Amino acid sequence: MAQSNGRPVFRVITTPVKAVSASSFLYPFKGLWYFFAHPFLWPLLRARLLPSLLLSMFVLTNLFLWTYLPQVAFLYLFHGPLAWVNAAFLVLGEGAAIVALLFEAFLVDETLVDVFDSILVAEGSRELVESSRPLDPEISNPVKQLGKPTSSAVYSPFSLRQIVEFILFLPLNLIPVAGVPLFIVLTGYRAGPLHHWRYFKLLGFTKKERQAFVRQRRLRYTWFGSVALVLQLVPVLSMFFLLTTASGSALWVVKLEEQRKLQRRDPQAVPEYVDDPV
Repeated sequence: MAQSNGRPVFRVITTPVKAVSASSFLYPFKGLWYFFAHPFLWPLLRARLLPSLLLSMFVLTNLFLWTYLPQVAFLYLFHGPLAWVNAAFLVLGEGAAIVALLFEAFLVDETLVDVFDSILVAEGSRELVESSRPLDPEISNPVKQLGKPTSSAVYSPFSLRQIVEFILFLPLNLIPVAGVPLFIVLTGYRAGPLHHWRYFKLLGFTKKERQAFVRQRRLRYTWFGSVALVLQLVPVLSMFFLLTTASGSALWVVKLEEQRKLQRRDPQAVPEYVDDPV
């Protein structure tokens, strides 16, 4: 009887903990930890580390050298002493956009696909990957199992709309105090779902199905995209965090796939997820 009476109390304590641990904003951090904890991913980083560091340093050095003080002077009219901090965020945002555009377009998207696919293979969702590329089951290393993609393999597509919106949202940084968080959230709103573009393609979603899936999880994608953006604002390490965010994105897919399989077996056991802002 004592055990029975204690269960409701136990659930009251554990349910919020489980909810927080499953929150989408944690997945970029989970991806960071997973990347460090699984050596099979490290060669993917080594192959891109030096080019990413050199490119990031070159872009950020020039931006801070030529644009930081003029932006401080302009923002000082609106923010006063806070202009020094907000101008730094502004320059870091500009640098992240430029580096991501150059590096993702020319050097890193194939690597992001390999990070994403290898984690799905390692964590038991290989059937998803097999629909897009051959896998060698005799090899234990998940990265080395990956064959050449048999169809278009894109982690996150180039989005002119996202770039234009990013530029249009930059003036939000002129708003004292609230401007920077507002800029991050609005940018994350658009960027979040793009981190699952590869997942949607593996599922064979149509545009309508993709939009419906995202609409049901809009808050979760906004949180994920916002945290991912903040990590990419870290000077020099933006491309490293792009790789670890892809790792977190894949871990989230593993969880979604577990829930999807359970729901397919027993629709009553796992009701379809819909954002509840209340």
